[in-house]
Amino acid sequence: MTPNSETSSVTLLVCVTCKSDGGPVGAALYDALAARLAGETIALKPVECLSVCKRPCTVALAAPGKWTYVVGDLSRDVHVEDIVAAARRYAEAPDGLVPWRERPLPFRKGVVSRTPPIPALYR
Repeated sequence: MTPNSETSSVTLLVCVTCKSDGGPVGAALYDALAARLAGETIALKPVECLSVCKRPCTVALAAPGKWTYVVGDLSRDVHVEDIVAAARRYAEAPDGLVPWRERPLPFRKGVVSRTPPIPALYR
């Protein structure tokens, strides 16, 4: 994880195994986000696979007690600022549910799944 992972309750997970047109694109997105998030309070973590291979690149936003979002169809060349904006809005939302109109466009169109907070599953 990035150094800010110690102080953050929000984690941005990036699939580093995503490939497009035969080339690795997930690792490149992770590297771009690591550079962009330096000094931010959003933790960044590489993950081996989010199993959304048909919609690279894929990221997830997660935090204790919040809904988790998985979002696909993201690009290092186009969406880094959108991902950062979405992560900030997610961090501000008490339950992680960001109103649709407040999400950056790729996070309106690219949601693959939304999972309730894990403790909610066991009530």
